[in-house]
Amino acid sequence: MRSAIRRTFLRRPSTLAERNFVADALRTETVGGALLLIAAVIALIWANSGWSSAYEDLKNYTVGPEALHLNLSLGAWASDGLLAIFFFVAGIELKRELVVGELRTPSAAALPVIAAVCGMAVPALFYFAVNAGGDSLEGWAIPTATDIAFALAVLAVIGTNLPSALRAFLLTLAVVDDLLAIMVIAVFYTEDVNFAALGIAAAGLVVFYLMQRHRVRGWWFYLPLALAIWTLIHESGVHATVAGVAMGLLMRVLPDEDEKTSPAEHLEHVVRPISAGFAVPVFALMSAGVAVSASALADVFTHRMPLGIVIGLVAGKAIGIFGGTYLAARFTRAELNEDLAWADVLGLAMLAGVGFTVSLLISELAFEGEAGMTDQAKAAVLVGSLLAAVLASVLLRIRNNKYRALVAEEDRDDDGDGIPDIYQQDADAARQEKLRHLDG
Repeated sequence: MRSAIRRTFLRRPSTLAERNFVADALRTETVGGALLLIAAVIALIWANSGWSSAYEDLKNYTVGPEALHLNLSLGAWASDGLLAIFFFVAGIELKRELVVGELRTPSAAALPVIAAVCGMAVPALFYFAVNAGGDSLEGWAIPTATDIAFALAVLAVIGTNLPSALRAFLLTLAVVDDLLAIMVIAVFYTEDVNFAALGIAAAGLVVFYLMQRHRVRGWWFYLPLALAIWTLIHESGVHATVAGVAMGLLMRVLPDEDEKTSPAEHLEHVVRPISAGFAVPVFALMSAGVAVSASALADVFTHRMPLGIVIGLVAGKAIGIFGGTYLAARFTRAELNEDLAWADVLGLAMLAGVGFTVSLLISELAFEGEAGMTDQAKAAVLVGSLLAAVLASVLLRIRNNKYRALVAEEDRDDDGDGIPDIYQQDADAARQEKLRHLDG
């Protein structure tokens, strides 16, 4: 018996249990954001080391079937292919918000949607103002994006006592922001469109929708179709990440009576670890490797194009999101969640200035073929995102401490009777009021 116990105690955990533990960890914003940050730091160190040529060689190494026009560099595979996985998860999140979440009613959806729109418009206006009369106006969309993974990771780390409504507000805002960013990419950063390929891809999306509606099950049906849709959209000239968000929006989010979970929830549960643990970190590794020197950092604050990006991310996002939310709550029927204060919204608005993933993607698209401009834009994204994260962290940490003090006060039990004193004080006050009334 003792030997059996010993064998059980010393037995190595099963591979399945280990995989489940890792996958569950990757589903948390903190771990996904940490991997994203680590990959970006590695890319920066690598690109600025003596092995920078090896980094460039890796990023430019081509692989893939040339007959399908998919003989792409690893950097292109990361931005076109792996980010499609990220946007697929974002599309599912948005679909869930539209059907059962914060966006299911117009009144509930109004504030985060208005915040997202204003949070994209104002940074673009700041960029135009700084670059007026210049030749870099094509970079206007770079400071308009919010990085879901990074922003939620920062909020998860520093906001342990912040209201849960703040996370829901940020998630809804960021998902809408990313959807709008994809629309911007499709409309403004697509030059030549192959309408035949795009039409066949649209037909494939219709088939995808019908399969969902008629409860077709089995990954062996969906995976080849998804790959075909992605390939066709890539061939059309529209950025291939559109395929990911489109299929995510077509997923069924309500479970049938015989289902424990909906297909959207099940697939998100499966795909999110791949997105957070592989797709997004690899994209960051391939995209964040910018040669940074003292002169390059100085260029960020002395050249109009990168300065416009930094101002857009740090000031434009904060002013746009906070101002849009306040004006909407002031002059429309939209209402701020009763659990939130305006100081919370300001901290969230500043945190939305972390534009990392999508901003890096747009930097590559806006200045395609202009390596110097692309590097300047990426350096500005890194600087702006870092400044926004630091400023937001300071404010949200102050708010978090305030909420923690409120929770501690509510839980205080000086007499040790197991009942928080605040409830006894209310009862005592009511009892005294009743006695005064009777005496009167």
